Amino acid sequence: MKSNPCDIKNWQERISRNNDQQAFAELFRHFYDRLLHFCMQYVRVHEAAEEIVSDVFVKVWNRRAELETVINLEVYLFVAVKNHSLNYLQQYSSFRIVEIEGATAGKLINTVDPGRELEWKEILFKMDQVVDSLPEQCRKVFKLIKEEGFKYKEVAEILNISPRTVETQLYRAMRRLNEAIGVYMDDKQPSKTKIDPNLLLFLFILCNSF
Repeated sequence: MKSNPCDIKNWQERISRNNDQQAFAELFRHFYDRLLHFCMQYVRVHEAAEEIVSDVFVKVWNRRAELETVINLEVYLFVAVKNHSLNYLQQYSSFRIVEIEGATAGKLINTVDPGRELEWKEILFKMDQVVDSLPEQCRKVFKLIKEEGFKYKEVAEILNISPRTVETQLYRAMRRLNEAIGVYMDDKQPSKTKIDPNLLLFLFILCNSF
């Protein structure tokens, strides 16, 4: 469902100025499904995603007096869900993002098996290279869907292409990634870290989310 800026602004003002619970309920219904889907791109656990999105809305209500100062509430909500998702992953995952002073991105380490850090670094470096080498349209489609959480139809509208083209370009990107990291999925390579491709993609997205 497309956001109506006028409706959102109206709900925002009613919540902030009048403590309007009905406006808050309308805001919740309007954004909940989209925020839940977006959160699932990070945490991959439905119950955790539900809790994260609910917590964000609770904090919005608790800080409703400040809500009117938020310029773009839609962006505010998505950023809040993203930050809560990353905090959840930092707390409950065996993988940790370690901030490096002066760097624009974090560093991924496996706290269960730190000795394999170099292998992880090698894998993620290869994936970065593949994404950077994709044709422009293919790269844009991949980033919008896998990193930004947009749906096929939304990406088609953003790039002014057909949903079928979006599907085709995403398939090409995923095929290139699978080819690049295939050695890590090969049981005949015991010295390499073997990992599920979907989890590997998720970790790649996580490392590029900062």
